[in-house]
Amino acid sequence: MLLLGCFTALPLPVNANQDEHFNRVIERAQKLAEQTYQAPEESLPPALQDVNYDTYRQIRFAPEKAYWRDESPFNLQLFHSGFIFQTPITLNIIENDTVTPLPFSSDDFQYDDDAQALLEQDLTGSGHAGFRLHYPLNNQDYADEFAVFLGASYFRLTGQGQTYGLSTRGLAIDTASPEGEEFPAFREFWLYKPGANDDEITLLALLDSPSLSGAYRITLHPGEQTDAEIDARLFARSDVAKLGIAPLTSMYAFGEASDERPDDFRPQVHDSDGLLIHTGADEWIWRPLSNPKNVHISSFLDDAPNGFGLMQRQRNFDRYLDMEAQYHLRPSQWVAPIEPWGAGHVELVEIPTPDETFDNIVAYWVADEPLKAGESRKLHYHTYTLNDVPEKHTLGQVIRTRHGTANVPGTGEDNALKRQFIVDFQGGPLNDIAADQPVELEISTQTGEASAAHVMPLPDNAWRASFRIESHNEPSDIRLRLMLNGQPISETWNYVWYPDA
Repeated sequence: MLLLGCFTALPLPVNANQDEHFNRVIERAQKLAEQTYQAPEESLPPALQDVNYDTYRQIRFAPEKAYWRDESPFNLQLFHSGFIFQTPITLNIIENDTVTPLPFSSDDFQYDDDAQALLEQDLTGSGHAGFRLHYPLNNQDYADEFAVFLGASYFRLTGQGQTYGLSTRGLAIDTASPEGEEFPAFREFWLYKPGANDDEITLLALLDSPSLSGAYRITLHPGEQTDAEIDARLFARSDVAKLGIAPLTSMYAFGEASDERPDDFRPQVHDSDGLLIHTGADEWIWRPLSNPKNVHISSFLDDAPNGFGLMQRQRNFDRYLDMEAQYHLRPSQWVAPIEPWGAGHVELVEIPTPDETFDNIVAYWVADEPLKAGESRKLHYHTYTLNDVPEKHTLGQVIRTRHGTANVPGTGEDNALKRQFIVDFQGGPLNDIAADQPVELEISTQTGEASAAHVMPLPDNAWRASFRIESHNEPSDIRLRLMLNGQPISETWNYVWYPDA
């Protein structure tokens, strides 16, 4: 059994039920947190330590070697260590309540071109970088890849008809803080072997980090909306300044409201285009994403939120025109607490990125109650993929955000300090509201002054909110929504305009 250097071997019990297996991982995490943190040793054999990107791409798991492929609708495939994956993880299989280590074997992989030379070296101790799970998502004749666990505490999910896009993480610690971010990592996994008729798979994971350790039970249910139920226990070694719960990480390079656009034939490039929040007060808030010049951090205060997610709302190919990346097929992902989270805030971090190769968007929940050394915390929530908004969202949705100069051609009017915004809504109750109904615009700003605000009907049962904002060298935080007879008929659009953008 491959053990990471910082761990003491505490074998899981034989003939234990699922709760007992999880309890033993919880005990492992608690004992780790009581010890001084030791970073895992980079124990790769010399042949793998200097593998470059091109050679690493030439190492592929052999599909015919997939575990369980003839015994279950699920199958398991593995990632080779090497390149940027210098610290192997430990994998175990639980079958009939018996735990069996899953050792590295070069027979599981195909080594092409330059990678063939690795087979002449001693690869003992290579371990695995991660793993992926397959299941017949789109038809019964092919097992699609629907989940991948690879790197730190990152994992990705896809549902029916989707391609990989944003990532989720076990935790985010001190993201965008002056002291620098800490990246917890899953060090060991236990996968329950699925049965012949199972439609879900459960795995356990041991997480470790300088500030804390944790035990995770993740139950994956692939489908139209691939769902991960997360049940976790955290144990703090030291005070955690900012604990990001259920973090989602994505990419936004440019879109319809971007101030600056690269010389690119594609109209938009992003894995997600907005943050959606369902507050504890039953308000739905939509914040369009941006690729800023400087790091932007936004906090949305709440008490017992119903959920949040990074969404890819624009799902038509003609919005992207990219056949290779297929951004129109990237999933949205929603997070919904199972056990209430109490008071805190959803935090959105937007980081400048020169192109689409870097994830620059992070969103997570931060509780008001800090996690201090010696304390523990329980987490229990769902995170799942989707193509549309959650079922509970029945209001009109923002379908377009655009802004430009407020100057009107031919008038000679100088509106250099003003910006013209239009926000278009569609769907929900707006489908049944006639153009002559007294729809009103509710708008507010924390700084700056909104003027010329009005609302008008558009073709195809859409409605447009329009206004101008004037700001004197400071950001303007703007909120608006559509109202009818004193009741909201749309989600709340929230946007921060930076005049220096």
